[in-house]
Amino acid sequence: MAERPEDLNLPNAVITRIIKEALPDGVNVSKEARRAISQAASVFVLYATSCANNFAMKAKRKTLNAGDVLAAMEEMEFERFLEPLKEALEVYKKGQKGKKEVSEQKRKDKEKKSDLESDKTREEEEEEEERMEEEPDAENEVEEEEVEN
Repeated sequence: MAERPEDLNLPNAVITRIIKEALPDGVNVSKEARRAISQAASVFVLYATSCANNFAMKAKRKTLNAGDVLAAMEEMEFERFLEPLKEALEVYKKGQKGKKEVSEQKRKDKEKKSDLESDKTREEEEEEEERMEEEPDAENEVEEEEVEN
């Protein structure tokens, strides 16, 4: 675990993208300001994580969940962000559910394809066995004709 907030910096590209999306076009941000925002974001993430961890520990859990984060936001007096955070969480859950359904459908399609291929192989083997069984009959007929002649 990092000992200082400076040890946990968010990627500069992410910070720059967030800043650009938050500000109107034409507004420039100095390198120093981006660095300060990056530091502030890192401190915020550490603080929110620590608060959420306290809720998980009170519930005797080792895994933080979304409820812990929401409770931490409220405890940190960021109530105005709760609704947007809940909405984003719902969008995320729906996206995950959609991915799971797509994955499940792919698995089912793969199983069907595998079953069809094994059925096809089985049919081909049965046809081959039938041909093999018929061939001796044809040879016997030829032998019988030769015997008659």
